[in-house]
Amino acid sequence: MDQAKLARMQASVRIDKSATNPINRGKGTPRRKVKKVHKSSGADDKKLQTTLKKMNVQPIQAIEEVNMFKEDGNVIHFAAPKVHASVPSNTFALYGNGEEKELTELVPGILNQLGPDSLASLRKLAESYQNMQKSQAGAEGKKDEDEDDIPDLVEGENFESNVE
Repeated sequence: MDQAKLARMQASVRIDKSATNPINRGKGTPRRKVKKVHKSSGADDKKLQTTLKKMNVQPIQAIEEVNMFKEDGNVIHFAAPKVHASVPSNTFALYGNGEEKELTELVPGILNQLGPDSLASLRKLAESYQNMQKSQAGAEGKKDEDEDDIPDLVEGENFESNVE
């Protein structure tokens, strides 16, 4: 074989490293080492936006916080959420980070938002807190009384002689 024919055969077999070359996608190409994962979070947000746009929702400004009361007494609290609403279709959309908090953490500013069910659970919570405080105070008082008591003297024993 002559050198020219051998060079042509080698050129046809070699794999080109450029991505635009169609030879790189053939039978003799090396396997890919890493699978690329595409993030679809942007696609989900776009789908949601298009669905909301179809429903003709309008953004509502100047909402400082949103609280959702759960049956177990906890609250899902959104601080500075983005709210969109469609009043004719009775649809509201909330955007933001929601935190699950206990009712006691939000008590001073949340009292005007409480309904009758939440007020009843708040009363029970306050009563249990007061009972817990009383029991702790009673236990501490009992300890103090025990420490202040002077032990009774036993007849017939002389403690001073044991010390010497």
